[in-house]
Amino acid sequence: MDISAMPPIPWRRAPRAAVRAFWAGSTWRSLMHLVTGAVLGAAGGTVIVALLIIGVAGIPTIVLPVIAACALLVVSGALTVAQRSRHTAFLGAEWPDGPYAQPVTFAPRALLALVRSPRTWRQFSYHVIAGCGAFLAAALAVTAWTVGPAMILAPLLGAGSGLGARHWMLCGAGIFVTLAAPWITRGLAETDALLGRLLLGTSRTEALELRVTDLAASRDSTVDAADAERRRIERDLHDGAQQRLTSLAMNLGIARATLTDLPDDGARAIAQAHDEAKQVLTELRDLVRGLHPAVLEDRGLDAALSAVAARSPVPVRLRVDMDRRVARDVEAVAYFVVSEALTNVARHAAAANAAVEVDLHGDELRLRIADDGRGGADPQGGTGLQGLADRVRSVDGAFRITSPLGGPTVIEAELPCAS
Repeated sequence: MDISAMPPIPWRRAPRAAVRAFWAGSTWRSLMHLVTGAVLGAAGGTVIVALLIIGVAGIPTIVLPVIAACALLVVSGALTVAQRSRHTAFLGAEWPDGPYAQPVTFAPRALLALVRSPRTWRQFSYHVIAGCGAFLAAALAVTAWTVGPAMILAPLLGAGSGLGARHWMLCGAGIFVTLAAPWITRGLAETDALLGRLLLGTSRTEALELRVTDLAASRDSTVDAADAERRRIERDLHDGAQQRLTSLAMNLGIARATLTDLPDDGARAIAQAHDEAKQVLTELRDLVRGLHPAVLEDRGLDAALSAVAARSPVPVRLRVDMDRRVARDVEAVAYFVVSEALTNVARHAAAANAAVEVDLHGDELRLRIADDGRGGADPQGGTGLQGLADRVRSVDGAFRITSPLGGPTVIEAELPCAS
C-alpha cells in the first residue's frame, strides 16, 4: 500500500473518498500493522534493553558481554523475521530470498560474519527505533480513532449546562479528526513501511550480489543442461545412425566385392555408394567425437587430448601435467578449446608444428596452444576464436590470444576448477 502512488482525488469526490476510507481494507490492515508493530516493538525493545544491561553489568566477567552480544544477534535475527512477516501480512511487502532472509545461526563463523555485516546493524537499528517509535505511531493512530468520536459528542455532554461555542468547536474538531483518522493511520503505516524497506530490506549492493548469484546459478544450470544434451545426442548418434551407417557401408562393401558380373554402370554405382557411405561414416564419427568424446568421459583429459593430437594433420607436441581429474564441465571446455584450436591450426595457420601444454596448478587449469604458422589470427575473423573465448567465459575462465603477423600464434586459457 503506497499512498504516494494513489491518484489524486478530485474535490467533488473527496467526501465520498473520505467516507469510503472508513471501511477500506487497507485502512484496517494499516491499523493492525501499527498495533502489532507496537506490541512486537515493545517486546523486542524490552529484550534488547535487558540484554544491553546484562552486557554492560557483566563487563568485568568478560563472559557475560560475549553471551549478551550473541544473544542480541540471535534476537535481532528473530525480530527481523517477525517484522518482515508483519510487513508482508498487512502491507504486502516483498523481501528477497536467499542468505539475506535467513535467521541467525549459532555457528561462530556465521556470528562473526553477521557482526561485520552492515545489514546486521541496519536491522538492529530498525528494532531499536521500533521499540519506541512503533508504540508512538500506534498510540497516535488509536487516539485519532477514539478521541475524534469523543469530541463529536461534546455538545451532548454539555447539553445540561448550556451549549457554548467551545462545545461546537470541539465537535467540529472531532469531525475533522475522525475523518482524518484513516489517512493518519495509512500515513503512519506507509512511514513504517518506508523505514522497513530501508533498514530491513537489502541495499543496492546486496541486491546486485543476489542478482549475480542468481545469474551464476542460472548460467551453471544452462551449461549443465547443454552438456547433458550433447551427451544424449552423442549417445543417440553412436547407438543409432552410426551403427546403421556402419552396417550399410559393410553391405555395400560386400556387394562391391561379390557382385562382379554387374554391368559397368551398376558396378560404378555400387562403388560410388560404398565410398560415399564410408565418407559419411567418417564425418559422422568426427561429429560424434566433437559433441562429447567417450574417451573424455571414460579416461579423462590426457587420453582425450592424446587422441586429438594423433588425428591432427599438423605434428603436435602434447604435455599434460595433472595429478587429478577436474570437474566434467571444465574438462569438456578444455577439450573443446584444444580441439578447436588445433583444427584452426590445420585449416588456417599453415604451420609445420604445434604444441599443447596443459597444467593443473592448485585450483586452476592452464592451457597453452602454440603454433609456428603465419599468425594474424583475429577473433572477429570468423575462425571460431570468439566461440573459444565464450566457452572459456562460461566457466568463469580467462582467455588470451597473441598472434602477430608472421607468427607465432599462442592461445592461453585459465579455467578455475576448485573442488
